[in-house]
Amino acid sequence: MVGISSGPFELPFGAALRRLRLAAGMTQEQLGLEADVQRNFISLIETGQNQPTITTISKLARALGLKASELVAEAESEARLGKRKLR
Repeated sequence: MVGISSGPFELPFGAALRRLRLAAGMTQEQLGLEADVQRNFISLIETGQNQPTITTISKLARALGLKASELVAEAESEARLGKRKLR
């Protein structure tokens, strides 16, 4: 369930997750309960300190009413936006 942060995708994934969670009107605790993961793990993902497995991505997406591919696409969009800001 836990992957160690090691690349440029961690912050965009966490930012996308946070944005989608807030848009859904959910707290970290609510998302954790719906996705069957610990609240502190949600926090670690959102801050880029940890990464979810594909199974956890699927659980998070389902809890947000999305497909896993949609959640990953949101993170990819976030990464593209971040690269534009650096230029």
